[in-house]
Amino acid sequence: MSKPETQATNFVRDIIKADIDAGKLKPEEVVTRFPPEPNGYLHVGHAKSICVNFGLAEQFGGQCNLRFDDTNPAKEEQEYVDAIKEDVLWLGFKWGGDVRFASDYFDQFYEWAQHLIRKGLAYVCDLSAEQASEYRGWATKPGKPSPYRERSVEENLDLLERMKNGEFEEGSKVLRAKIDMASPNMNLRDPILYRIRKQSHHHTGDKWCIYPSYDFAHGQEDAIEGVTHSICTLEFADHRPLYDWFLENLPVPSRPHQYEFGRLNLDYTVTSKRKLKRLVDEGHVDGWDDPRMPTIHGMRRRGFTARAIRNFCDGLPVAKSDGVVSIAQFESAVRDDLDKHAPRAMAVLNPLKLVIENFSEGEVENLSAPRHPKEDMGARRLPFTREIVIDADDFSEDTSLSRKKFKRLVLGDYVRLRGAYVIKANRVEHADDGKPSTVFCELVENTVGEDPPEGIKPRGVIHWVSMTEGRKATIRKYDRLFLNSAPDKGEEDFISHINPESKAVLENCWIEPELADAAPESSFQFEREGYFVADRFDHSPENPVFNMTIGLRDNWSNKA
Repeated sequence: MSKPETQATNFVRDIIKADIDAGKLKPEEVVTRFPPEPNGYLHVGHAKSICVNFGLAEQFGGQCNLRFDDTNPAKEEQEYVDAIKEDVLWLGFKWGGDVRFASDYFDQFYEWAQHLIRKGLAYVCDLSAEQASEYRGWATKPGKPSPYRERSVEENLDLLERMKNGEFEEGSKVLRAKIDMASPNMNLRDPILYRIRKQSHHHTGDKWCIYPSYDFAHGQEDAIEGVTHSICTLEFADHRPLYDWFLENLPVPSRPHQYEFGRLNLDYTVTSKRKLKRLVDEGHVDGWDDPRMPTIHGMRRRGFTARAIRNFCDGLPVAKSDGVVSIAQFESAVRDDLDKHAPRAMAVLNPLKLVIENFSEGEVENLSAPRHPKEDMGARRLPFTREIVIDADDFSEDTSLSRKKFKRLVLGDYVRLRGAYVIKANRVEHADDGKPSTVFCELVENTVGEDPPEGIKPRGVIHWVSMTEGRKATIRKYDRLFLNSAPDKGEEDFISHINPESKAVLENCWIEPELADAAPESSFQFEREGYFVADRFDHSPENPVFNMTIGLRDNWSNKA
């Protein structure tokens, strides 16, 4: 995978290099981790985190662990585990060793919970959620101790064991750390270590009915795995003192350090898993892999390449502050990538029939055109026949239109067909609605790759497809899902900002014959239309289906 010519600022990379230069570890001893919770599909923000964590390990010759922080069985599913593994591999990364799960360490976590109780640093609390919130205080008001805070070690050990054995109802008891109810950091006000959840777990089944909190599991997972640089997004900065407190008070095998960086936020985009799930559950999109979704699965199905996503993420700074990146910047990275790597082809999305009257019926002339104007991708076959289709918007009966204003086919005038002949429109037939149905034309001999005779000047160049040799196809056109640049900000429901024209399905489209045989996920530039990809699931030679990846240019800048 190629890297940007100039590396973006990355303070974590600088820290790792300084640690290596100081002799704290060898380059191959660098261990990072990517720890998603399997409660949804990964989105573009996770793509940056993947590139940061796997990219740093790759750069220094160390390893990055893929670890699922599966501590909440209520929201986690095997479907999400499988999708996340697929995304990481598709982006071109490989994790070190086996896939890891927080649930692999549940027995160890339980022993460490008992260890904290024996040290007088944890207790079982019977306060309800409402009472615990009241006792916790506010950011400007100290909390007050739980009435159960001074239970004996023996009683706490007994109650924890009975919690584990399923003797108590959900919400009736929790295990809490005993730290500081007056701390200005709310995360240190006796945080919860274990909750009762009588639900099956995707990985451990019904073995457990108590589950550790993320905060209790996070640092200990890193320590067990020998993570040297635990890289999180900024919302975990206030949790770092708690991360360190557990490491200081438990007999962990190593002492990792947590670093925080700004997460990737795009305008015109929602990345909250809860909100993305709502889009799916309420049917506003066609699933987690809908091409309008900012999920990695969605971007892949839309035709965003792994190379484009990685180049975009690698070109962003890894900084200590959050910010919003323009989605136009992301789209530009996608266009740049596809411009270099996508073969060219022709497709007619809004067809109008042309009959070339001086070309023999049944004759096929196999012309050819380069697959790419700059890259050596060979040539493609362009069968030319008596009946072809052009885009209906490329024809006008208005003979008064100036050549400067309309550089396409006009009744009584000439135009060049891309890679083929110069033709002239002579007459037109109309459908019952008054719109043109068939245009009768004549070609100018010896104009394939040659200038027409003196006195004949084509208005411009238009694309076309043979009706007898080309293939019918379904083309799905996609646009941004939201009309508002900050759809989840403000008082309005983000659903109200959905773009009603974000998807259109065109059934009566025509494509070059070779496109029907394209492999799923093959990308093309449909000349004058944009970039399209053969759908990874629905496309077949019998029923070609292409998804619009992106237009040839940014049409949103003038709307903003």
